Amino acid sequence: MELLVENRCFGGLHRRYRIASVELGGDTVVAVFLPPQALAGARVPALYWLSGLTCSDENFMQKAGAQRLAAQLGLALVAPDTSPRGEEVPTDPEGSWDFGHGAGFYVDASETPWSRHYRMHSYVTAELPALLETQLPITDRRGISGHSMGGHGALVCAMRHPGLYRSVSAFAPIANPSRCPWGRKAFGHLLGGDPEGWQAWDASALLAAGQGPLGPDGQPLPLLVDQGMADVFLESQLRPDVLESAAAACGHPLQLRRREGYDHSYFFVSSFIDDHLRHHAAALLCS
Repeated sequence: MELLVENRCFGGLHRRYRIASVELGGDTVVAVFLPPQALAGARVPALYWLSGLTCSDENFMQKAGAQRLAAQLGLALVAPDTSPRGEEVPTDPEGSWDFGHGAGFYVDASETPWSRHYRMHSYVTAELPALLETQLPITDRRGISGHSMGGHGALVCAMRHPGLYRSVSAFAPIANPSRCPWGRKAFGHLLGGDPEGWQAWDASALLAAGQGPLGPDGQPLPLLVDQGMADVFLESQLRPDVLESAAAACGHPLQLRRREGYDHSYFFVSSFIDDHLRHHAAALLCS
């Protein structure tokens, strides 16, 4: 871990590190906020945040306004990049913004040439926490959240790894990616042309199949999802109603809060981030 930047923030420290990732086949950047409790010698739980299309670690750390309450609660914040990057990493052959660099969709690609580098799922769920929990005062009490493509990633990470996380939430997640344009394009490249194989990376499909997220005690993890009703991507890309129907059908606890007048931006995220931090703290800080 090479320290690139360090900023004092609400009594804690915001840091950016460069990591040589095995899963991604090259260097990547991760941002970490360590609260004051960690600087005073305590080991603290961590909330992993997955950002959306075109974003990096900087969007969340600079725009969400999460550090103030995280410092009070004693939560570390971890924000990885949204894809592998570098000259050797292939990107959208059409040069579009919705796939490739900045848009890795948090899956493990199975198709060439993508499979060499696009392994964001294994990086986020295995390689990154193993490294940070060894090198920093962070415990294995983990929560996961995210926005848009990152909301999809957070839900799928929790659903595919029972017991790995103690809490999960999302803002405006791409809830049914196998049936929306963004997801079909990315999955077609990364996972191949058979939509049946995409279902293992679709939160609504996993939930409908009874594979809702479970905590370390084997009990269902309640889902907290906020969705802006003025979001221009609501109907065409996000499809929260499908996630809601899947949760109702299998009896998985879901609180889907429809926020009138809010859009897809970080103005929306910053308006409700404290609610999500408290949702995670209730699980991560309990004895």
